[in-house]
Amino acid sequence: MIANNRVISRLSLDCDMLILFTFSQNHLEVFTSKDVNAILEMISNSHNIWLRCIRFRDRTAIAKIINHFGLNPSRVDMVFNHFPIGIDEEIEDCLFDSYEIMTNQIKNREFEIVRGSILVGNNFIITFETTEIRILTILSNNIQKRIIDIQQYGIDYLLYLIYKDILNNYYTVFDYIARKLDDLEDAVLDNSGDESTYKEIATMRQSTRCGRRNFQSIKSLLAMMDYEDFQWLSLPVKELFNQELSHQVDKLLQEYQALRIWMSELLEIERDNTASKTSERVNRLTILSTVFLPLTFISGFYGMNFKYMPELDQPWAYPLVIVIMVLIVIGSIMYAKQQRWL
Repeated sequence: MIANNRVISRLSLDCDMLILFTFSQNHLEVFTSKDVNAILEMISNSHNIWLRCIRFRDRTAIAKIINHFGLNPSRVDMVFNHFPIGIDEEIEDCLFDSYEIMTNQIKNREFEIVRGSILVGNNFIITFETTEIRILTILSNNIQKRIIDIQQYGIDYLLYLIYKDILNNYYTVFDYIARKLDDLEDAVLDNSGDESTYKEIATMRQSTRCGRRNFQSIKSLLAMMDYEDFQWLSLPVKELFNQELSHQVDKLLQEYQALRIWMSELLEIERDNTASKTSERVNRLTILSTVFLPLTFISGFYGMNFKYMPELDQPWAYPLVIVIMVLIVIGSIMYAKQQRWL
């Protein structure tokens, strides 16, 4: 495969970017630009196309792309407003999948969730990425380095590679989660965790839900392949999906469920730990109030302004009351410790 790189304007991937791959026989050309019109002029209906739209939030430009490929205008809203996660089965102009991927790029000690859409036609694939997806960048680099030959199967083979890399990404993600849970489990079981530990586990559990949606989306696609009118994947690519990705999805789903159960158990233990610590604090406050209750009674009793109180005329009365109050405090504390309340 011969690769031709043509940069229409020199841009960084930190800004909006369009990257066009055109495949024709053993020839590959790559065009990079921020100008939609310039990119669309490079597209030929006789070539297989992969168009990456990175951080592209220009609604008018998205409409131009959708119109150029002859797709339903409603796709503009679906791309721009983030259609609910999963494959759309209602409109049959293309294969449309709205994705939400948990990537192995760790950001602020949390996983980075990337969103976007994939549109597959007879000779094109368009990927809209709200942020640059490292998985797709590595895939595009491998294509340019001729490590992957798209022409062997066709453009739909690229969809298989995208889903395959997404699934492989989850092995790294789940491995990180497992190692993180190992560390958190020590804190939870030692009862040394605090509120931040609970929040960290809860946040991690909430973030992993997008993984389940990814797996269900691929399983939906596997089911759709059996439809008689399904035209978006060739028979060889269907076989690749069924032979390799089907088993992989089931395996990852099992691992996902195991991690969810693990996180739920840790959350339950941490809730019990928190409840136990709260109960312990309440017990200490109760004991403290119990210790001072008789002292309050004695001080209140002798605070009454009666004229005839025999103890008031005794010189030893005040020290004696003080001693009695101290003995009550010491005795209460000793009894609480003997009963293991303290």
